[in-house]
Amino acid sequence: MIPVKPPENATAASLLALPPDPWGVRSVEFRALGTNCSLKFRHEDERTSLEFAARALGWLQDFEAKFSRYRPDSMISRINRGAGLDWVATDPELEHLLDLAEDIWRRSDGILDPTLLPLQRIWDWKTVHLRLPETADVKRALALTGWRKVERRPGAVRLPEAGMGLDFGGFGKEHAVDQLARLARDHGIRDALVDLGRDLFALGGNGRHPFWHVGIEDGCHPGTCWGGLAVSGQGVSSSGDYARHFTHGGIRYGHILDPRTGWPVANGMRAVTVVAPTCLEAGIHSTTVFVLGVREGLHLASLARGVEVCAQTESGIEGSRAFGQYLVKAA
Repeated sequence: MIPVKPPENATAASLLALPPDPWGVRSVEFRALGTNCSLKFRHEDERTSLEFAARALGWLQDFEAKFSRYRPDSMISRINRGAGLDWVATDPELEHLLDLAEDIWRRSDGILDPTLLPLQRIWDWKTVHLRLPETADVKRALALTGWRKVERRPGAVRLPEAGMGLDFGGFGKEHAVDQLARLARDHGIRDALVDLGRDLFALGGNGRHPFWHVGIEDGCHPGTCWGGLAVSGQGVSSSGDYARHFTHGGIRYGHILDPRTGWPVANGMRAVTVVAPTCLEAGIHSTTVFVLGVREGLHLASLARGVEVCAQTESGIEGSRAFGQYLVKAA
């Protein structure tokens, strides 16, 4: 096995043995990308299983170190520190993610915008529930956003205005899920469930069924599921503000921002769950539908092949017609 350093919070014991359950499923649970994660997979060979787990954890560690805005030495942090100053050199992996960011921005009609960091700083979740930001501050931050402002040339990128900033948090986790699913396939693993904080991809089945069973959290009653999904060969992503919201002056504020206004989404949405050919595709549409609302969001999602959506609002649940084919009893 090629030695790969796992994330600091992954204990050595978690990689020394991966005993399967009665259905042959091996599990690794850990924290990465700021959330609880797990890998569940079936493979008879212990050595191959250990190698896959180690490489998956190592890949995540490298990805987070390189692209997390919370790491002061990451490439993203270097770009953000250089805002309004010089060009910053890029490598092929960063170029790919920048291309991906632009594609996502276009496909979501600007709803998924990696330049929203100035707004995220204004709406700092650690303090914003104590005091709302001033309207003028929101307007100033909003003026620093917009993917069109980002300047690119071969091998370099530049944020032209001081105070601008990039954050790949809107799609990085979903991209990582798809990469780990590809890594599983490369190791000959046919049955796997890659779950990075409720963004996931399902390969094959769980040993009992030719699919994996995934719960759909109830956005109106967090901590419970109103139903479940049977998925195989598909990605699943959920967006919602049910876990992170507060009330100020009788108004409910969530953590998902509307890039058109600079303020938290306030359209009655509680949760959106999407099944799609990839986790990235599912993530694009779960967030976009949440921000746009049921009518406009479902219309946009209907233009994408293989994307099925279920949206929960304060008053009920609506979705695309074919979403029902995945529904099973609550997990």
